[in-house]
Amino acid sequence: MSFESLGLMAELLRAVSENGYSVPTPIQQQAIPLILDGQDLMGGAQTGTGKTAGFTLPLLQRLMATGKAGNGRRPVRALVLTPTRELAAQVGESVATYGKYLPLRSTVIFGGVNINPQKQKLRNGIDILVATPGRLLDHVGQRTVDLTQVDILVLDEADRMLDMGFIHDIRKVLAILPKHKQTLLFSATFSEDIKRLANGLLKSPALIEVARHNTAAESVTQMVHPVDKSRKRELLSLLIGSNNWQQVLVFTRTKHGANKLSEQLTTDGIRSAAIHGNKSQGARTKALADFKAGRVRALVATDIAARGLDIDQLPHVVNFELPNVAEDYVHRIGRTGRAGNEGEATSLVCVDELKLLRDIERLLKREIPKEVLEGFTPDPSIRAEPIKNGRGGQQQGRRKPGNGNGSGNRRSSQPSGNARPRRHSNSSNRSGNSTRHSA
Repeated sequence: MSFESLGLMAELLRAVSENGYSVPTPIQQQAIPLILDGQDLMGGAQTGTGKTAGFTLPLLQRLMATGKAGNGRRPVRALVLTPTRELAAQVGESVATYGKYLPLRSTVIFGGVNINPQKQKLRNGIDILVATPGRLLDHVGQRTVDLTQVDILVLDEADRMLDMGFIHDIRKVLAILPKHKQTLLFSATFSEDIKRLANGLLKSPALIEVARHNTAAESVTQMVHPVDKSRKRELLSLLIGSNNWQQVLVFTRTKHGANKLSEQLTTDGIRSAAIHGNKSQGARTKALADFKAGRVRALVATDIAARGLDIDQLPHVVNFELPNVAEDYVHRIGRTGRAGNEGEATSLVCVDELKLLRDIERLLKREIPKEVLEGFTPDPSIRAEPIKNGRGGQQQGRRKPGNGNGSGNRRSSQPSGNARPRRHSNSSNRSGNSTRHSA
């Protein structure tokens, strides 16, 4: 199947071709015709499957079909909500890339940066707005954005938005939007919270899934290295240096841990930077740009970055610490092995994390290969200790309310509606009442 066969207009086909794409991915093959037909959609796909283009391309074409684009002031007709700044920027880039030959205007708004330039762009009039919920509501409160003429709403990484506590903000946005619109909801998992949100929002949605939920891409080679917690940094530096890894994304559980590890790697002679929710947007943008350009070899990140980073042909991901929630492992290692490229995911696992590892293997329905490296055999006399999570000090295996940073938990709930997906999927038991993180 080709992009031409999906019914896309010539301007979009030209932009797609210029970016080196000729064959649509499975989710693009399924989603594009449905969206072009005006249907509401629930989409489930692994990260790195081409989902963003899967909704961006038909969204652009539908806006052109309405014939409302002009040179004067124009209303926002398409709204894309994302959980993080990085993902918002990524979606914004896709809109600009694929819409380069169309007379449509777009912009991206998120917190952590000066709001005034955003106000000016909104004042000039745009067709497509990509936003994080918090900053969008800032603009709504200051009356600098009009959402009453939105024709298409996209909730991207909906499960992540609920996990981060955005359900209340999402409800506020929904209350402003027109009742009659096309709604597209994309999620890596379909938890009960996601289903409740969909029931109150979508109308007879089509359901598409391109892979079983919570499966790692086959293009990612996974390996576990058992090691004592106190020697993880030493082993990580050895792996990066001895294997001559020039670009590696490293995940920690906490913001403090990310900062500390980045400093330690720099001390070891490995250029590194940290990226997490407490960093300013300028610092996050610079760290990511330096990493993509090769000026930084190791980018140390918390899970807030797990779904928002899109790095072409990223070869290596390392779990310096396993995530407390097994599904997050899939999202982390999904940063590599994208778009058919091969990647390696390495996990450094101490005795404290053996239960977390079992949870991950249970989710994947298979064991991950394990190799004890010479000189790093774990000390059998060390006993496991409870793991505290950066989301709130909860111990391993379950999320609990509160994040230890003074913000309260926000339970996810949504009134039932009449959404009836045409096909049903197995739901995840993942809870959605975690606390909100900055975005």
